Amino acid sequence: MANPWFESVAEAQRRAKKRLPSSVYSALLAGNEKGTSYDDNITAFSKIELAPHVAGLHSERELSTTFMGHAISFPVVTSPTGVQCVHPDGEIAIARATAARGTAMVLGSFGSKPLADVIAANPLTFFQIYWMGTRDQMLERLAYARDLGAKGIMLTLDWSFATGRDWGSPVIPERIGFKTMVQFAPQVIVKPKWLVSFARGGGIPDLRTPNLKNEAGATPTFFGAYYEWMQTPPCTWEDLAWLRSQWEGPFMLKGICRVDDAKRTVDAGFSSLSVSNHGGNNIDSTPAPIRVLPSIVRAVGDQVEIVMDGGIRRGSDVVKAVALGAKAVMIGRPYLWALAANGQAGVENVLDILRSGIDSTVYALGHKSIRDLSPADVFVPAGFTRTLGADGSKQ
Repeated sequence: MANPWFESVAEAQRRAKKRLPSSVYSALLAGNEKGTSYDDNITAFSKIELAPHVAGLHSERELSTTFMGHAISFPVVTSPTGVQCVHPDGEIAIARATAARGTAMVLGSFGSKPLADVIAANPLTFFQIYWMGTRDQMLERLAYARDLGAKGIMLTLDWSFATGRDWGSPVIPERIGFKTMVQFAPQVIVKPKWLVSFARGGGIPDLRTPNLKNEAGATPTFFGAYYEWMQTPPCTWEDLAWLRSQWEGPFMLKGICRVDDAKRTVDAGFSSLSVSNHGGNNIDSTPAPIRVLPSIVRAVGDQVEIVMDGGIRRGSDVVKAVALGAKAVMIGRPYLWALAANGQAGVENVLDILRSGIDSTVYALGHKSIRDLSPADVFVPAGFTRTLGADGSKQ
């Protein structure tokens, strides 16, 4: 029997590709149009260099920090994703894995498992929402999260309607029925282990969103919820300030790339923001978040908690982001690949890989605590950073 343990995120991705039906694996890659942003999110980290010491190092390091005001054991949190059909346990496995490693998770409102079950597995769970539906419906979702004990809210805005890919978008069914099973049979039949895992876990995944029930108690399909989001008029900054005022706890706005938007986020009263381009799945040619992070930190870093997501594949990537001002980072594809590869144990595996990489990098940089990281620990080449929306300029 092959060793289920893997030693890198890249290996988790290879195993996920080997195990998953082609359409499911392709859906995880995401990206938009040519994939310029998707590629830059990853490759930009390699252009930042580290400045290690060789003596006076510390035999023990402290990696703990906070995320939206709550203590976590190291600065990595799992970000929200849609319906997870890569493994039958879905977000429950993510919750158990993050709890086992002392960190938080954010459950997506389009997720496949009920919020109550996820919180039972990891009490340090935050709930993600979109601006969709009426104001009354938005208030119902906040009440739903509050009543079940979510630690905070994340509002995702970095997702556009442009979803085409030059290399082809996967076919994702509205629901799983007999006709769908026949259509996808050629893909699934060659991935028997994936099929067997769902057979043992209760059957083929149901592409529904249990955290978005309507007044009649009906649960929409993923695409039904997606259609509602598409039909909702875009929010204004006044809408965002109103929504923020309806939640007393931590509230993050996700999707900031511009300095002017970061300042408006602060003005609207949000306690946290995430520098993000939705993993390259928003409008293509948006700079990698690590490129715009320094300008946003300079503008509002003393007024709001800043986290970053996009392109994290190694512990040293996390250290670079923290050195440039992020409080923590969020990961998406790495934990999904790990989930596909080996369920809960796979997610714990990838979290351990990142933690180990963070620890060894902090050690080499000569720090006792991750909180001591600063821009002096990295070399950022000329022309690397981007400043968007500063007094209307782009640099």
